[in-house]
Amino acid sequence: MGDDSPVRWFVFAAGIVLVGLTWASLVATFVSPRGQSMLQRASSTVQRSVRAGLVAAARLTPSYARKDSLLSAIGPLALVAQLAVFLATFVLGGAMQLLPWAGSFGLAVRQAAAAFFVVGLVGADGPTNNVIRVLAAATGAVTIALQIGYLPVIYQAYAQREALVALTESRAGVPAWGPEVLMRHQLVDAVGALPDFYRDWELWSADVAESHGTHPVLVLFRSPEVGYSWLLSLLAVLDAAALQLALCPSTAPSQARMCLRMGFSALRRLAATLRWPYDPDPSPAGAIELEYAAFESAVAQLAETGFALERDAAAAWPHFRGWRVNYEEIAYRFADYLVAPHAPWSGDRHHLPADVVPPDRPPHRSPDGASVEADWLRHR
Repeated sequence: MGDDSPVRWFVFAAGIVLVGLTWASLVATFVSPRGQSMLQRASSTVQRSVRAGLVAAARLTPSYARKDSLLSAIGPLALVAQLAVFLATFVLGGAMQLLPWAGSFGLAVRQAAAAFFVVGLVGADGPTNNVIRVLAAATGAVTIALQIGYLPVIYQAYAQREALVALTESRAGVPAWGPEVLMRHQLVDAVGALPDFYRDWELWSADVAESHGTHPVLVLFRSPEVGYSWLLSLLAVLDAAALQLALCPSTAPSQARMCLRMGFSALRRLAATLRWPYDPDPSPAGAIELEYAAFESAVAQLAETGFALERDAAAAWPHFRGWRVNYEEIAYRFADYLVAPHAPWSGDRHHLPADVVPPDRPPHRSPDGASVEADWLRHR
């Protein structure tokens, strides 16, 4: 046995504590995850660091398409970095435990790394403790196995999220915008389909609240197509529901109210997971960032499509504001955090130009070839 001075045995004890804490974090992340658990702080720190690095790099690219391509690597890289941190911490903890036998920290690190990454327990250089090395080898295998088992859960939740997001292209435009939802349903005489639309998004919001609140790394996974965004899609649906409830109080479907409540509840759960502060009970008369002029313009465009309105913009504004105050601040912060496309009614971006990108709208034509596209379909 090497030098058994008190310092080395103190390092040995600290190594046991480090490995124990890492195991607790590993279990909290992969086995029984709880998004707000203190034990997931290490994973959250890794994810934020990866995001910060790639967002900084994306600012150097000229076009949004290139930015989006670079930012799409945040989620996958965060998973790889998370695994690397777990393994590196285990190696460090193992080396600290082997130090009293190895005699030098460099030799202890080599012995611990060999136990983690070499198949089979090979002979070690110098004096060692084979019990610790066997435990280290088992820990490495279990860590990698848990990460492999974790990936299908992540990608299944991601695929379920994106299926409905992709459907919003024809309902809300790209990038998604709330008034566009009501306009397009009116143009194709499908206003009666809105109750089912809201119901689908209520269920979607519940699923995202559960999956993304449990596995926060999912928040960082971007949609596969440029211009798409799960956050903008949700914001558009919430705005459409709030608009319909504010403008058409007697004919708006009850599903719109349920969709709104589940939608802003999902955003609040994700904000709590990321430890963002928010007002859990804002006043319906509270201020919002969206300006009345933008709201009035959207209502005028909606009226031009023939959408039946029971209130004018001035009468509907307090009701719309009363709904939007529940989710606007969190939604805007998420849009900036994710560097989502700069869609209308989605707040400012610190990492994008100030210009707002309107939804990409196809011409609305009839089968005889005549275009019935109106001037209001074009943003100026």
